Amino acid sequence: MATPVRRPAGRGPGARRTAVGLATTLLAVGACGATAAGEEAHRETNAACADRVYTGMTQAQRVGQLFMGGIAATHPSSTDLRTLRTYHVGSVMLTGRSSAGTAATKKVVDGARAQADTVAGKRVGLLVSTDQEGGQVQVLSGPGFSVMPNALTQGSWSTATLRSRAETWAKQLKAAGLDLNLAPVADVVPASLGTRNAPIGRYYREYGHTPSVVTSHSGAFAAGFYKAGVLTTVKHFPGLGQVIGNTDTTANVVDSVTTPTSASLAPFRSAITAGSPFVMISSAKYTKIDSKHLAAFSPTVINSLLRTKFGFKGVVISDDLGQAVAVRSYTPAQRAVNFLSAGGDMVLTVKASAIPAMVQGVQAKMATDASFRTKVAASVHRVLTAKASARKLTCT
Repeated sequence: MATPVRRPAGRGPGARRTAVGLATTLLAVGACGATAAGEEAHRETNAACADRVYTGMTQAQRVGQLFMGGIAATHPSSTDLRTLRTYHVGSVMLTGRSSAGTAATKKVVDGARAQADTVAGKRVGLLVSTDQEGGQVQVLSGPGFSVMPNALTQGSWSTATLRSRAETWAKQLKAAGLDLNLAPVADVVPASLGTRNAPIGRYYREYGHTPSVVTSHSGAFAAGFYKAGVLTTVKHFPGLGQVIGNTDTTANVVDSVTTPTSASLAPFRSAITAGSPFVMISSAKYTKIDSKHLAAFSPTVINSLLRTKFGFKGVVISDDLGQAVAVRSYTPAQRAVNFLSAGGDMVLTVKASAIPAMVQGVQAKMATDASFRTKVAASVHRVLTAKASARKLTCT
């Protein structure tokens, strides 16, 4: 997300190489052994499992995999849970603030998981996520959860220290039943902008003010999570560090600085090279990349830059498209369709009540547009492959 308000939400080149190299190594080891060949084989196995599950799904079940719906981290409403179940929503985000601790949170998560779809008699597990960055953006706290300092403080630690503490934080999320953290933030906020940067700098969500520090420390954070077996999401591509306005609370947020070759993109490139499974797309507009579309609705940002130039093959997730002011001029159906048409894979809405209109919009577009149906199929496969890697699919 761009802000926590809605959910009260060594540093040199050597350190950077170490963090990136370690993250890559951990990905390979965690997946299936310490060889590149083994990692590739594991990816192929996951893809084959995803294909098998996809084949057994109804169209409604496939479309549901394209959505991540928000539910309250403390006491999810029966209405929201019913909406997720009715529309076969495949992923969940815990929202708000909870100080109930790991045991109580796991009961909430288990309750949500119990209503996941089955295909050929086997449950298609939910991906359950939250925002657990630190500082003012820590949804889950209480017994069993550490108090996480903000990212700017984390960025002052050595990468080894951050990696170790991130592993501890990830184990806490895992104990609470979660699979995915919507972190780390890879946005570079220049020191000259600082807290005038409303979405990131104001809350000290950046690891530092230079690409090298953000690269090394966002990489160390992700490496710790991978070691504990929790997926991460690098965000908010192509960066919210150069804006003033907050896309959650402000319309027409524009970055007139970032280009496809800006140094501030280095943390994203590094995360992708290290194997980041999820990338979250910003809802700002980047006039020097695509002057016509918000990034979330931009084929240039998602396909040309992220997929083609940076080589990202994982799941592209939106920032909140349910109630963020940046997208309010579009209907919920248009938001979902525009994001998926641009190359996105998973629509995030913290407002579960937006899902029916979004799903209906996607289904209507599929009924009349063969190229859109092809994009949807590819996106569902990417989501299911990510689930297979998180052991949320059963194919044996």
